Amino acid sequence: MTDGIQYIGRFLIILGLVISAVGALFLLSGKLPWVGRLPGDIIIQKKNFTFYFPLATSIIISLILTLIFWIFGRK
Repeated sequence: MTDGIQYIGRFLIILGLVISAVGALFLLSGKLPWVGRLPGDIIIQKKNFTFYFPLATSIIISLILTLIFWIFGRK
């Protein structure tokens, strides 16, 4: 029974760290000029319509998170 409680506690700590990291990214996103403006990001602007899909930014964030989770998962 204590193994389950330790697993839940570890999961909550990691979840809190991930949420903190995402919050820090949101705070820093305005100060990093390249975030959301990479060559693979799709922006379509018309008169009254703007479509924005950050494809390259999403791929890079996914790769970084995959690497982080892979490193922590090896323990």
